[in-house]
Amino acid sequence: MKVASVFRFKNPEIRALHLTWIAFFITFYVWFNMAPLASSILRSVDWLTADDIRLFAICNVALTIPARIIVGMALDRFGPRRVFSVLMVLMSIPALFFAFGTTMTQLLVARLVLSSIGASFVVGIHMTALWFKPKDIGFAEGFYAGWGNFGSAAAAMSLPTIALTMYGGDDGWRWAIAQSAIVMAAYGVYYWFAITDGPSAHSHRKPRKAMALEVSTWGDMIKLILWTIPLVGVLAILVWRIEAMGYLSRTGALICYSVIAAIVIYQIVQILRVNVPILKKGVPEDDKYPFNSVAALNSTYFANFGAELAVVSMLPMFFEQTWGLNAAFAGMIAASFAFVNLVARPMGGLVSDRMGNRRFVMLSYMFGISIGFVLMGLLNSSWPLIIAIAITVFTSFFVQGAEGATFGIIPSIKRRLTGQISGMAGAYGNVGAVVYLTIFTFVTPTQFFYIIAAGAFLSWVICLIWLKEPETGFADEYHVSSVDLEIEEEERQRVATGR
Repeated sequence: MKVASVFRFKNPEIRALHLTWIAFFITFYVWFNMAPLASSILRSVDWLTADDIRLFAICNVALTIPARIIVGMALDRFGPRRVFSVLMVLMSIPALFFAFGTTMTQLLVARLVLSSIGASFVVGIHMTALWFKPKDIGFAEGFYAGWGNFGSAAAAMSLPTIALTMYGGDDGWRWAIAQSAIVMAAYGVYYWFAITDGPSAHSHRKPRKAMALEVSTWGDMIKLILWTIPLVGVLAILVWRIEAMGYLSRTGALICYSVIAAIVIYQIVQILRVNVPILKKGVPEDDKYPFNSVAALNSTYFANFGAELAVVSMLPMFFEQTWGLNAAFAGMIAASFAFVNLVARPMGGLVSDRMGNRRFVMLSYMFGISIGFVLMGLLNSSWPLIIAIAITVFTSFFVQGAEGATFGIIPSIKRRLTGQISGMAGAYGNVGAVVYLTIFTFVTPTQFFYIIAAGAFLSWVICLIWLKEPETGFADEYHVSSVDLEIEEEERQRVATGR
């Protein structure tokens, strides 16, 4: 697949790609519609404080992690068309509640529920995998993610202007947020009718059970349990932060910890319920897949997307304080980290397609992230500003290229489990953001960059040991196992009998 192919709008797969990245763009636009309007919100609502806004920011990522897991399961069961459409329509409701909320509780709950919209990313990843062949999937996924991810930057650039020029007044921010929610709901309805789950009725292959990820060996089941615990367990960090800020009592925190522990136990039980019967029966050789590769890619997304979310939140202040810049100029420079997404992420997928070795590309990008953040850790006011910007852009290319390379591999691991594997890896990106942002509250920016560099290098080591080159990573079609055919036949019979 060539870059020029994205302009061939008459091709069904290209049309599906554009429809899907636009959906992702809109959901991220709505997800990040608060931060650009934070100052306007504080001026308009005299009962809110800067600490309240910081709490909303924490809530804005809180449920993304479990939502990505749940959405990943729903994807494999219902298909991405239904899931994406329903998600856009449903999430417009808390967005509207936040826009017109009149109490602290309304705004807090609305933002918490709205954080689930962050799961939209994995939906489009699955849809794109259904439309494109293995040899083209890297660039297609990178293009989808890079242009869709730009929705957050577009929100930052446009929402303040919309609030000021189109609506004005103290409540302009409310109408700007409401407008984005209405657009998202309308596109959700349109998406339902505008696209299908792949070019044929059999493109979407369902797993045997969608309540937990299937594995191939007993050892892989133990690894799955160990890698599942942090996905929900990390929410304990958010509870701790909210309690420390005085917004939650000790009793309330203990209740939250108990709920988190219960969810972890429930997920472990589901893993056992799904996999023990499968493993006792025996997994056919042609249906096995390496879970170690899934674990390796969890670590890469923790280290690259987690780093991106964390760094974007602190970079403006870093430039402002280090070089004595004004806030507007520092923000523009820091935005270069996000702008690179438009090119770097598709390029990561394209390089993965063209090199003929997806594992080597992944290793190269993760090592590049380590070098980039080490260089950023060396930055101080004695460095020329232009060099600091160049190093920032250099690092961003590797961070976002690595994100594209990650999802250039995932669809080739196990086709019918793509939704769940994407959901797990995507959730680890948010786990990384929570961990890194929490660490940042205790260290200096220089130390922070070194810590992120160490995280990327650790992921590089994990990939070196565990990540395997997908056997069908450059094939014309995805591998279809005997179990895939068995499930497909069962589905045909179910439809035929009306059960």
